[in-house]
Amino acid sequence: MQERVDEVKPKEAVSEIPKKPDKLLAFPHLVFKEFIALMLVSLVLIIISMVLNAPLEEVATPTKTPNPAKAPWYFVGLQEMLVYFDPWIAGVMIPILIIVGLMAIPFVDKNIKGVGIYCFRERKFAFVIFTIGIVVWFGLIIFGCFFRGPSWLLYLPWESWDIHKPVISKGTYILPLYIGVPSVMGYYALGMWLPTLFARNFFRALSPAKYFVTMFFVLSMFGFIGKIPLRFIFDIKYVIHTPWFSI
Repeated sequence: MQERVDEVKPKEAVSEIPKKPDKLLAFPHLVFKEFIALMLVSLVLIIISMVLNAPLEEVATPTKTPNPAKAPWYFVGLQEMLVYFDPWIAGVMIPILIIVGLMAIPFVDKNIKGVGIYCFRERKFAFVIFTIGIVVWFGLIIFGCFFRGPSWLLYLPWESWDIHKPVISKGTYILPLYIGVPSVMGYYALGMWLPTLFARNFFRALSPAKYFVTMFFVLSMFGFIGKIPLRFIFDIKYVIHTPWFSI
C-alpha cells in the first residue's frame, strides 16, 4: 500500500525546455560556415585549374594585328558599350555610376522588413531593378563575345569569320542641341514626376534627397538601355553632342 502511495505522490516540476536564442553571434557560428564554404570553393577552383587547360594565345607581333581585338570576356561588355557611347563615358563614367549606385543602396533603402531576408516579397522594387541591370550587363557580354566579328561587325554564331564583311557606313545622326537637351531633361523630369502619381507609397517612404538619388540611378539605367535601340535601329549616335562630352 505504501508503494502505491509513493507512486501517486506529485513529483517535482519538470524544468522547462530552454528556448533557442533569438540571435546568434557571427563568431564562431557564421565565420566557421563561411570558412568551410571558402575552403570548398577554393578546392573546386584548384581542381578545375588542374583538369582544364587554358592555353595562352600566340606571342603578339607588331606585324599582325588581331581582328577583332577583343578584351577578356569580363571586359567585353565595356567594349560593346563603346558602340553606343564615347570612350570616357563607356569606360569611366558608366562604371563609376554603377559602383556608386550599388554603394548607395544601403543608404536609400528604408525597408526594415527585408533586412537579412533576400526574397522577392520584401524586395520587389530592388529585386526587379537589380535583375534588369544584371541581365543587360551579361547581355552585352554575350553579344560582344558571340555576335561581334572582324571590324566589330555583327556576325551570327554560325557565320565564319574567314569571310570578312564589307564595312558599309550607313551614316549616323546626331540630334541638334535644341532637340537633344530638352529630350534628356524632359525624360528625367517625367521620370521623377510619374512615381508621385502612380507609386505614392514609394514616393512617401523616401525623403526628397533619397528619392532623387534613387530615381536618378534608375532613370540613368533605363536611359542607357534606351540608347541601344536608338543606335541600332535609328542610327542615332549622340543625343547630346558638345565639344566637351557626347551622350
